[in-house]
Amino acid sequence: MNVLFPALRDGSPAPALRFGDRALSHHQLAAVAGPLAERIDELTPGSGATRVAIWATPTLETSVGVVAALLTGAAAVPINPKIGERELAHIVADSLPSLVLAEPGADLPGPLAALPRLDVEVVEPDEQQLPGPLPLEPGDESPALIVYTSGTTGPPKGVVLPRRALAHTLDALEDAWQWTADDVLVHALPLFHVHGLILGILGPLRRGGSVHHLGRFSTEAVAQELSADGTMLFGVPTMYHRLALDAGENADLAEALGRARLLVSGSAALPLTDHARLTAATGRRVIERYGMTETLMNTSVRADGPDSTGTVGVPLPGVYVRLVDDAGQAIEESDGETVGEIQVRGPNLFSEYLNRPDATDAAFDGGWFRTGDMAVRDATGNYRIVGRKATDLIKSGGYKIGAGEIENALLAHPGVAEAAVTGEPDEDLGERIVAWIVPVTGPDAGPRPDAQELADHVAHQLAPHKRPRTVHFLEALPRNDMGKILKRDLRATTPPAGAGDA
Repeated sequence: MNVLFPALRDGSPAPALRFGDRALSHHQLAAVAGPLAERIDELTPGSGATRVAIWATPTLETSVGVVAALLTGAAAVPINPKIGERELAHIVADSLPSLVLAEPGADLPGPLAALPRLDVEVVEPDEQQLPGPLPLEPGDESPALIVYTSGTTGPPKGVVLPRRALAHTLDALEDAWQWTADDVLVHALPLFHVHGLILGILGPLRRGGSVHHLGRFSTEAVAQELSADGTMLFGVPTMYHRLALDAGENADLAEALGRARLLVSGSAALPLTDHARLTAATGRRVIERYGMTETLMNTSVRADGPDSTGTVGVPLPGVYVRLVDDAGQAIEESDGETVGEIQVRGPNLFSEYLNRPDATDAAFDGGWFRTGDMAVRDATGNYRIVGRKATDLIKSGGYKIGAGEIENALLAHPGVAEAAVTGEPDEDLGERIVAWIVPVTGPDAGPRPDAQELADHVAHQLAPHKRPRTVHFLEALPRNDMGKILKRDLRATTPPAGAGDA
């Protein structure tokens, strides 16, 4: 049995969680979470198949609730507070939680309001107060979390993550990132998914370190925390984009980012333009890693490794990664050019899709999980993601082209603020490359580039066959809560005035 949070059981007085001016040490967290775990057990008598919904606001209460559920052996089902009614109804009917944990006063929507409710009341205990004995934790294969996918190809699927997967991923990142109990993590990510909850909250707790959650992201708050005792920052590309722009104008922010031991970006690729801006302003490089809900973390640039900007690094300890071609055969080339689908196996993988044995079986090729992500591998073993097989791999004129490299080339143009690339059917090419552009605006902006100028720019940066044949200009790109571009929504968008062929 792998104890998930040794510092809680050891009664460590070191800081653990801080949200605003509210904080708990590991000792205090044990004193609060232990009794809550007992109440969960009282309200959910029976077998170890108990599931507990968590109304996952970015609060101390959510963190305490998840820890208490994990201590009991219940599977926590984090719920996005911005979730739509139809999706919520599906998740509740699919996971059948026995009760819902929420902060006092939270107004829960219908399907959750109908469940038995347990308020998570966090009253800071006296540091001298001895926590009661914590429950005996279940085995490593016991479900820890059920995290629902975004449901882009149907109803969301419940990804069952065993305790083994959490422990392995967090310990592998300890190695790759040199993560210790002395680290203070700063982040402002939502707490209903892998990045914000597992890495951002449970990661520091497993290490015996601490996390400062900002509540809401702002460059000012990041600068304040990193100028104090923050040593690590977790963020998504939209956050780092804002940091990159502001750091070029704000010496205090640049200095604060430069003080950080580790800057980590994930959930989507960080454009090379933002990498360059941040390095120029701060002298620090941003590390990228690659993971999925079903696999947790697979690869990462190592903190003690060479500069690998533009890649997601090498496989984490204990994780096996391979590329396969369209026939499912392993690709041996490490030339940085041959594109294949990433497949993964290892102790970081999920157990199953809840109630979906058909989907679980279809997701595996033998013991290898089919990620649906396309990548190339270079001579040093670093992987570079080129996009999703379904939305980002464009087969045009006999070439396999990844949308990501075209997006990076477009973002290098001074007139482009945001860019997305998709493919659309073409009688001659099979698929044609389509660019969706948000132009730079404001008093300092130059003339807006036209479609031909952008196509020529890409052809010069990359190769002629990678140039966009159609360019649409938008005011903004559709994004989800994590800042990922919703390319399926782009495909459904009526082309606005200003679209042009190149």
